[in-house]
Amino acid sequence: MATDSVKLSTFTWEGTDKKGNKTKGQTTGTNVALVKAQLRKQGITPTKVRKQAISLGGSKKKKITPFDIAIFVRQMATMMKAGVPLIQSFDIVADGLENPTLRELVLDIKNDVAAGNNFAGALKKHPQHFDDLFCNLVDSGEKSGALETMLDRVAMYMEKTETLKKKVKKAMTYPISVIVVAFIVTTILLIKVVPQFQEMFSNFGADLPAFTQFVVEISEWMQEWWLMFLFGIAAFVYVFKQVKARSEKFRDGLDRFMLRLPIVGDIIDKSSVARFARVLSTTFAAGVPLVDALDSVAGATGNIVYKSAVEKIRDDVASGTQLQFSMKATGVFPTMAVQMVAIGEESGALDSMLDKVAEHFEEEVDNLVDNMTTLMEPIIMGVLGVLVGGLIIAMYLPIFQMGQVV
Repeated sequence: MATDSVKLSTFTWEGTDKKGNKTKGQTTGTNVALVKAQLRKQGITPTKVRKQAISLGGSKKKKITPFDIAIFVRQMATMMKAGVPLIQSFDIVADGLENPTLRELVLDIKNDVAAGNNFAGALKKHPQHFDDLFCNLVDSGEKSGALETMLDRVAMYMEKTETLKKKVKKAMTYPISVIVVAFIVTTILLIKVVPQFQEMFSNFGADLPAFTQFVVEISEWMQEWWLMFLFGIAAFVYVFKQVKARSEKFRDGLDRFMLRLPIVGDIIDKSSVARFARVLSTTFAAGVPLVDALDSVAGATGNIVYKSAVEKIRDDVASGTQLQFSMKATGVFPTMAVQMVAIGEESGALDSMLDKVAEHFEEEVDNLVDNMTTLMEPIIMGVLGVLVGGLIIAMYLPIFQMGQVV
């Protein structure tokens, strides 16, 4: 643990460049001596290097999100397209970043590149932020001499992918939040409100209506066992997460089940096709051979059904089958996607057609999420109305019956 904290230390420095101009900045390193050595390799003569003080609030670091990485790549692509050298681009981008943890990461990558490593090699040292697909694309861009173009493609790929993930997450979160709210409201009514009515009913000296008696019994059970009930829910959530994390068979079964759900399954289905097309378009346009590109795509689809299908496509393509026929044989890809891939193969513009497929299905996912959100609003009102209204009716039924008797 100690080694990790020293490695991530940030140093502020002042010095002069090769022309004698004063310069200053921030960098990361293990100690002052090594930081000075790194600066000399960059042509900077350091006059002052000191470790940045840790604030009294603690050393908790802000998390780096995929959107943060997308912003970093987009800014690097912009800098390099403007003709700014790679090392200087790192400094400019780092200065404009609001997330200090991301700034440290960018400066760490810059130091690796300045020390003689290539950009892809520096990225590979941070696998928690840059996966194999990302590093391979940057590597192909460096080797082809078109790094700025490749960074632009990677930035677009990341922005589209993260936006799509966010939309799918929104679609999944909305119904779950409705269920949770309905459950909390119902629980509060059963534990706090129903007992007040129950006390009043005990003085009536008459049998309660069946519906009211049923609600009272549920309320009594909740009052006695609510703590165990909450513990049971927490235990279920914990066990579910553990089983999902450790059991590949369970995850695969869950993926298949999610695809069968109404509306949500359609969203997941179309988003998987969109991711397949987006990743394959980006990798193929980068000059990666189709079989190797399909290897990267398999893990990016986000669902075991499509992962298995892409792995089968990869094996078929490796044995000489055309991509369009392999996709059709799996039976999971929409006809429209297969036909557009066929046109792309015949016209020699496969990457362009895959890009259009990705855009089409991303737009469909967007529309489905919007439609689902619109549809859920009256359903929310209906569910809450049935639950709350049902409890109120159950509580007032005995009073209505007494009024009729009188």
